[in-house]
This record gives sequence, structure tokens and C-alpha cells, in this order.
Amino acid sequence: MALTTAAAFTKFYDDIKEDTTTTTFVTARRANVESVLQQAFPSGSTMEFISAKVMGSLGRHTASRPFDDIDLLVHLHVDESLWQSSYMRDSSNFLYRVRRVLNDASSVKKIGARGQAVRMFYTSGPVVDVAAVVKYTTGGYGIPDGAGKWITTDPLEHAAYMNRKNEALGGNLKRFVVIAKQWNKAHSSRLYSFHVEMMAARTFSSLGTNDRKALRIFFDHNLYNLSVLDPAGHGGDISTYLTSTNKDDVNTSLRAARDKVDSALAAEDRDDHKEAIRLWGVILGSRFPSYG
Repeated sequence: MALTTAAAFTKFYDDIKEDTTTTTFVTARRANVESVLQQAFPSGSTMEFISAKVMGSLGRHTASRPFDDIDLLVHLHVDESLWQSSYMRDSSNFLYRVRRVLNDASSVKKIGARGQAVRMFYTSGPVVDVAAVVKYTTGGYGIPDGAGKWITTDPLEHAAYMNRKNEALGGNLKRFVVIAKQWNKAHSSRLYSFHVEMMAARTFSSLGTNDRKALRIFFDHNLYNLSVLDPAGHGGDISTYLTSTNKDDVNTSLRAARDKVDSALAAEDRDDHKEAIRLWGVILGSRFPSYG
């Protein structure tokens, strides 16, 4: 509970951000998977473990509760002859080999392939999605596309891009993204989490600590402006997963949020924090603090 809108936002962010307990948990889970893969794909073998890095929102420190999954980028080096004979034209074979290894050596009881990654289901806490990749000499990483072919991506450049943008914006971008994602979660999660991040990153040339006014800019700037290019230069327009109907729904949500923000800001200006906090609860969802 909070008595002012600013205090409500401070509490809200504290309640939804990644905390030290989460960071420690993620680190331990990554280390467990890494240990299994190091033993299964030792140095000098035809398929060699190189590294395992946390990617996705938790890796970029832009995650917003609840934390449903941990994405691991697992770099495996494949001997050229093995690559040519077995995996270059069949990424599914590569993915299923990683799944077999994890099934045989891990204590996790339920492991399955999920399109581009191997998903590990634990008895508690977030699942782990192991995205096994090969590194291309031409740049980026090859990841299975779920249909036997390969697509090029570069999650490490995505993380570096967010770090650069966050620094340029005074360290305020990642905090803003964590909050903005709650709007998306509260309104049907129509946008991919990564898409929300990239929309936010391209919205601002400057960004202070007033998240209320920043959200007004974000909603207005991205209304009818959902296309965003992959900053790593591999994926093109990252909004292509949206159908025309999906885009209409997102734009409707953006417009409604922008208009409601105007009402919330007006209420705050006249010191009606109870009404402002109520309106922000509608915009940002049930996790937002109540007045009092």
C-alpha cells in the first residue's frame, strides 16, 4: 500500500524486479546444467562444450515477475566432419542429441524438446530452456528452427545492445522495461517480452526516473508503430509473429493505456493520489499497490 503515486511506483518496482534470491537461484541452476554438459561434451571431443550463459530477460536483467523460465545459451563446437555429415542439414538431430544427454545424465525427471530448445522441468521454480547453438565464423549463432533447419541469432549482442542503451539513458531503461512488461502481462501478454524491450529501447532519446510520464511516451510512441528491427542484424522485423488481428488488439491496448495514463497523471497533478493509484492498477495490473 502507498499514499502517493511516486511511492506506489517505488514499491511496485521493488515487488516485480529480479532480487538477489532470484539471481542466486538462476546461477545455481545454470551451474548444474553446465556441469552435466561439460562431462557429456568434454574438451577435444567431436562435439565440445564451450560455454553456458544465461540469456533472455533474466540474462539481460530486464525480467519482470513472475519468472517462468530461465533461458540458457549453450555454445557447442561441432567437429567439421560431424557437422557436414550429421547436423548441417538436420538441426533436429543436433537438438535431440543434447536432449538425450540431459535425459541420461541429469537428475531432472522430465525433459523434452520444445522447438528450438530442450526444456527441463523441475519440481519447483522456473523451467530451464537449453538453447544449444553453434557459432558461425560469419557472425552470430545457429540455433535449430524447430523444423530441422537453422536460423541465425545473437543473444549476446542483444544483451550488449540493451547495456549500451541503458547506459546512454542514465541507467533508467532496464528499470522502465521491468515496469512496462507488467502492462503487457496484465493485458493478455500479446507482445513477446523481447519485443517489449526493443520497443522501449528505441522509444527514448532521454529517460529520467519518472516512470509515469515515461509510460505515457512509450504508449504514444509505439501506437501504430510496432515494427522493430533486430539490433543484432539477423532477424529482421521482430514484430512479424503478430497477425493483423493481433496488431489491431495491441494498438487498441496501447491507445487505451495512453488515454488512461492521461487520466492518472491529471489525478496526480490535482493531488488525488487515491484515484491516480487506482488508475495505474488498471493499467499495470493487480500487482500494483493499492492506496493506503
